[in-house]
Amino acid sequence: MSADHRALRHVLTHLLTPLLMCVGMGLAYLGAFAAPEPHHLPVAVVGSGPEAKAFAQTVKDKAGDALDVRTLATRATAVDQLRTRHIDGAYVLGSEVPELIVASAGSDTTVSVVQKIFTPVAAEQGEPLKVTDVAPTVSDDPTGQGLFFLLVALSIGSYASVAVLGGAGAALRMRARALLVVGVSAVVSLIGAAFAGPVFHLAHAGLWGVWGMAWGYSAGILLIGVGLHTFLKRWTTLAVMVLFVMLNFTSSGGVFRPELQNGFFGSLHAFWNGAGFVEGARSLLYFDHYGLGRYVWTLVAWLAVGAVVFTVAALAERRQRRALAAATAPAGDDEQVEEELEEAVGV
Repeated sequence: MSADHRALRHVLTHLLTPLLMCVGMGLAYLGAFAAPEPHHLPVAVVGSGPEAKAFAQTVKDKAGDALDVRTLATRATAVDQLRTRHIDGAYVLGSEVPELIVASAGSDTTVSVVQKIFTPVAAEQGEPLKVTDVAPTVSDDPTGQGLFFLLVALSIGSYASVAVLGGAGAALRMRARALLVVGVSAVVSLIGAAFAGPVFHLAHAGLWGVWGMAWGYSAGILLIGVGLHTFLKRWTTLAVMVLFVMLNFTSSGGVFRPELQNGFFGSLHAFWNGAGFVEGARSLLYFDHYGLGRYVWTLVAWLAVGAVVFTVAALAERRQRRALAAATAPAGDDEQVEEELEEAVGV
């Protein structure tokens, strides 16, 4: 084979990664965000007696599987269930002006869907719908999606660093790379905390908690990515993109919560690390820490998975060093590292 043919094959082989990223990103983002519609969205009708039950049944019959409708006896109970995130909206019967109670900090897009559902109901009473928000976001983040974009920044800082620590750091012992993982994740999380606090004021309180979750989130990605690099080499960039962008951003609940997504991405929301960070931050900042422990444990679980992957990689490299004690690193490592950096940063 001529040198030109070898060069062309080399280029085409490396083009496979960005093309697969293109396909993956299209499938993930369009599959998760292109056609949002409610699936068993939990809402309540506030009222007592046969009238409330009949009204709730009517709403349920019209909505079908789109809504999960329940009745609550008092407005106070509805407010409590909104603040503990058991429901996404409550329509209050028996008042002169129709009232819808929501908690927009849970998801601005979900609130929009709930309002769209109940606005025609209020119109049938000949009155405009009064919307009461019992858990609003801070004024600096009116849509509540600032936490999602913070997740994006943390993720990019983390997975792009994988190419450096896994590629350029391949000559270092795993112990040294582990220390670098701790240090880099600390820096990434501090940058995230600066964005959340003094720069964009997403967190008016609980900033240290956001920083701690950001550190755990970043460290988990770095441990998994650096560990995978031992086995996947230049394919690591694609692997971390799938894990921490394509499947992660789309299932985080930062744009649409699972009740507005299809079953696949909705199910990922229950245990994926991006959802753990976004929902944990919401719980910390807006919902009196309700459910915070669950989301923190989600991040801890991913951190533990990262530790396992990293440890397995360390053992594999140790065996390789013992088997090839006198061998030197193959030529072309620097070129491979540069290619990985370009792929990571370019995306």
